[in-house]
Amino acid sequence: MDIPTLLPVLASLIVIGGFAGFLAGLLGVGGGIVVVPAFFYAFQSLGYDGPQLMQVCLATSLATIIVTSIRSTQSHHKKGAVDWQILRQWAPGIAVGAILGVALAANLQSQMLQLIFGGLGATIGMYLAFGRQSWSIGEALPTGLWRIVIAPLLGGLSVLLGIGGGSLGVPFMTLHRVPIHRAVATAAGFGLAIAVPSALAWLFVSVDAPRLPWTLGAVNLPAFFVIIPMTFIFAPIGANVAHRMDARPLKRLFGAFLLLVAANMVRSALWG
Repeated sequence: MDIPTLLPVLASLIVIGGFAGFLAGLLGVGGGIVVVPAFFYAFQSLGYDGPQLMQVCLATSLATIIVTSIRSTQSHHKKGAVDWQILRQWAPGIAVGAILGVALAANLQSQMLQLIFGGLGATIGMYLAFGRQSWSIGEALPTGLWRIVIAPLLGGLSVLLGIGGGSLGVPFMTLHRVPIHRAVATAAGFGLAIAVPSALAWLFVSVDAPRLPWTLGAVNLPAFFVIIPMTFIFAPIGANVAHRMDARPLKRLFGAFLLLVAANMVRSALWG
């Protein structure tokens, strides 16, 4: 790993970390939706491709989301926007689903995880680009048996995408009439329920390839430590901006960007 090759990748990861942290606070979409494909292409450019490259990307992204979610939740809590009742009701099931998601993802090939990321990422991108705040599928969040089923599903799908709670949690809550700012703030807490158990589980998963240096389980430590300072700084900045402006135009632009990223991930999986 020579310096001329390494430095551009490190510089890219620094920019990616800042962008991901800012998005986590601003849009509630979760920085992982940016970090996972960024890791994937950065590692590939270093020559560390392999049948389980996506596992490393997902695991490292989820590890970084622990810090992003803490910072974002703290920032939103100071503004009184976090709905702690929703968190208490949904976090346990989400955490269970996150652990089950790791068990599933650890046994899939990188190509299959790329296709899953591309399909779910495109769905999220479509919602961000074309969704309307007036859309609704219920007047309140599900309870009882429905919550028991849906909470683990949210956690498990988030792990397969390597994301926190925002990308799925925010649309889910707003479609059930939770106000957008409260949904964004509460989804940061969802991120903790997803990232903490799943990142810990990934530490004990042995990946076949790409044999990246300084990888603990499936978590790549250099990428983790490069991304963390940037998300630590930029997540609260994004949260502050979110409370001062209408983020809808930015969401639509990011949705279009995500559609392109998802399409490229599918193309890479199918045709290399």
